Amino acid sequence: MFDAIAPRYDLLNRLLSAGIDRHWRAKAIAALRLTGRETLLDVCTGTADVALEAGDGAARVLGVDFAGSMLQIGLQKVRAAGRASRITLVQGDAMRLPAADGTADAATVAFGIRNVQDPAVGCAELARVLRPGGRLAILEFGMPRIPGISRLYLWYFSRVLPLVGRMISGHTGAYTYLPASVGTFPPPADFVKILQRAGFSQVDAVPMTFGIVYLYIAVKA
Repeated sequence: MFDAIAPRYDLLNRLLSAGIDRHWRAKAIAALRLTGRETLLDVCTGTADVALEAGDGAARVLGVDFAGSMLQIGLQKVRAAGRASRITLVQGDAMRLPAADGTADAATVAFGIRNVQDPAVGCAELARVLRPGGRLAILEFGMPRIPGISRLYLWYFSRVLPLVGRMISGHTGAYTYLPASVGTFPPPADFVKILQRAGFSQVDAVPMTFGIVYLYIAVKA
């Protein structure tokens, strides 16, 4: 599914979020407090948007994703930006990351943790790869709590988004899967507990854009 939508993935991200996705990614990267010396791990890197933005603040970025077509587009973007010497993209499993223990100073996951077969295992892997004191920033969709906004968002998310996504991507199921996967993902309080059990401390869940998206910030204990 992800390979099938790769050619239109970036366009749909910009269109369906009205461009706000750039703001969300910038907030996540800012939460890492990068100094320019860090090795950053970007899991579920997709077409490498986060890896490219984080490359301005980190010395080295390793992007991991299981979708080969996404990575091919990401690699084209990395080369076009002249970042191939600092950003490496590899195909891999978020539940078995291709990195040694304690080798990353920071880590990010943007809208991908809900796609991991077992998010708890994915979080434990992030904790394994991060050094003690390393910072983690995860972006994931949520459900707004404000009644009027919640109803409008649910209508857009369940009706408009799948229709537009299907028309542009040509894939019948991908943008129906998106709202379904968000609906089954643990609510913020429960996901905070998953991160704590995985080995993270100072875990915060920060709502953004009326709670449409949450930024989870944590520190490897």
